[in-house]
Amino acid sequence: MKKVSLTLVLSLILTTTLFAQKTFTLSSNDLGGEATKTQEFNGFGCSGENQSPQLLWKNAPEGTKSFAITMYDPDAPTGSGFWHWVVFDIPANVNELVTNAGNVELNLAPKGAIQSITDYGIKGFGGPCPPVGHGFHQYVITVYALKTDKLGLDERINPAVVGFNLWNQTLAKASIIAYYKR
Repeated sequence: MKKVSLTLVLSLILTTTLFAQKTFTLSSNDLGGEATKTQEFNGFGCSGENQSPQLLWKNAPEGTKSFAITMYDPDAPTGSGFWHWVVFDIPANVNELVTNAGNVELNLAPKGAIQSITDYGIKGFGGPCPPVGHGFHQYVITVYALKTDKLGLDERINPAVVGFNLWNQTLAKASIIAYYKR
């Protein structure tokens, strides 16, 4: 009986190891569980540094032709949330955005990537800036693996239209959440 159990356990471990799939993942060296003044928006009543976080993704699915990244606050008191960052047409051979790549003036984003307008009305990254006393907001940062190399949109397009196009072209997505309150 012990021999059968040991054989069964070893077979299960071997099978799991051989057939385990690597999942599409997103991580950041700049973010833990909470955003900081470094990411906080500078304006709109906030006084942060407005630096987008470093992001790294791995194990994109086969057939990925480009990536997109969004940052969204579903807790914003707007009735529709708040889009803080929308980046698309990131080439398939890229798997990282450096810290502050969301600052369009610094040209740190990958060549060919488009940073469209946010709900602040600006292009590039607009960090967290929840209302004072409103409690913690979730900031959902998502990387999308896309089945097209270009979405066919420009930097003037609003987040809702980008979102519709992402929905139609997504092979896989991975997210991290950072919380922030003032």
